[in-house]
Amino acid sequence: MAAIKRTGAFKILSIGRIQGPALKIIVDREKEIAAFTSVPYWNVFAHIGEQAFKHPKDIFNKEELKAFEDIREAVAETTKREENVEPPHPFDLTTLQREAYAWHKIAPARTLQIAQALYLDSLISYPRTSSQKIPQEIGPKEILKKLEKTFPEAKKASRPQPVEGPKSDPAHPSIYPTGEIASLEGDEKKIYELIVKRFISAFSDNALLARKNVTLSAGDKTFTANGTKIMKKGWMQVYPSLTAESELGDYTGKVIIDKITFEEKETQPPKRYTPASLITLLEKKNLGTKTTRSMIVETLFDRGYLEGTSIKATPLGIKLIEALEKHSPIIIDERLTQDLENKMEDLQITKENRAEKEKEIIAHVEKIITDIAHGFKAHELEIGKALQEGNIELREIQKEQGKIMPCPVCKKGTLSIRYSKKVGRYFVACDQYPACKTTFSLPPNALIKKTEKVSENGLPLLMALRKGKKPWIFEFNPNYKKDQATTSTTEPKEEDSNVLP
Repeated sequence: MAAIKRTGAFKILSIGRIQGPALKIIVDREKEIAAFTSVPYWNVFAHIGEQAFKHPKDIFNKEELKAFEDIREAVAETTKREENVEPPHPFDLTTLQREAYAWHKIAPARTLQIAQALYLDSLISYPRTSSQKIPQEIGPKEILKKLEKTFPEAKKASRPQPVEGPKSDPAHPSIYPTGEIASLEGDEKKIYELIVKRFISAFSDNALLARKNVTLSAGDKTFTANGTKIMKKGWMQVYPSLTAESELGDYTGKVIIDKITFEEKETQPPKRYTPASLITLLEKKNLGTKTTRSMIVETLFDRGYLEGTSIKATPLGIKLIEALEKHSPIIIDERLTQDLENKMEDLQITKENRAEKEKEIIAHVEKIITDIAHGFKAHELEIGKALQEGNIELREIQKEQGKIMPCPVCKKGTLSIRYSKKVGRYFVACDQYPACKTTFSLPPNALIKKTEKVSENGLPLLMALRKGKKPWIFEFNPNYKKDQATTSTTEPKEEDSNVLP
């Protein structure tokens, strides 16, 4: 913040030993995506009736496709096997956050907030845990008995010992339901039921799958297809699973190929991280704690460094990392935190000269912080200029993204979503100000975003985001006071809002 002040601007900014490496991960991925060049390739399929068999390799040289064109017969071989699939292990916090995002698109920070509330209501155990164990001391069989009243599937949880994961936490067990019952709605209900079903599934039978593989051999060319049949659902009746059945007949001996087809594709750039996958990666890299990781990611969004559910670095985030890489690389080096974590872990098991080693660690940290401060101060203006450049670019993008419709008053300008620091809320204004002073208020106490969608009336749909609440989609209607023909009961009407709630 001191750096950007040197340029005459002001913005709430922060960076740290976890924020830095986390942001660098996203910026590096963004640069990978920007530098990626797609190239064409082809998938080759052999068809017998309606069944398609895929050649296992992608073909990047189009000339090689000619070698497949004349294939008319092959020798088929079918192999079968049964697979016992164990239930998923009990929830630690990171796994709960990942599953909540995968199944319900609930952000990790929101998941932790809900889990904490459920814990305070005595519905679940302490959520800030890295354990995947269910100790007998918690009385799991008694909990299952209590859950039977509202979750009948608990009656079939007959496994004598639960399936457990490898991770343990000396302070807390895995996240489990207490057996207490409450009436819940919305995201709270989704998170609670996810925890309950995960717990029940740990005591449920294995699922039994029948796997089938068919290989077609035509000279030196092969094609394969796989089929799956669920013989016994077991835990899959309790907890959601991505396993799906796929029919595949038996093929043996010589078979006739009806046709060969080619499907052209392009190589894709690396995928962007989601909030859940980023937190999982931070855990693997031992960056942050189970409690702080989701808050760190949320902070990076709040600062304007990141955007989107498929996380993208903003110009401000990119400029910040580039400036730190040049002038203060230690802040964004993940080895800084890993080194400190290792020293602290060693200290915990140290018995001899503990006080002396504590002093050594503190002195080491003091030196790091002092060196960072001195180096940062020496390059403060250059860093500030880079930050302001990114901030201006970000504002221009946000201004463009905020445009929602032509101005109905002056007919020349465009209505855009703006933010007033003076009153601390969003509003809509014409971009031809001061020639056109048309403004409209928006719901207070919320972050307002454009959705790129329109209502049945052809009017833009906006989204209001409030902490701890579901996103509220509403229609922006500049004439709603004149024509209130349509209303919605999904949200209370704001008295000073020129929108249709």
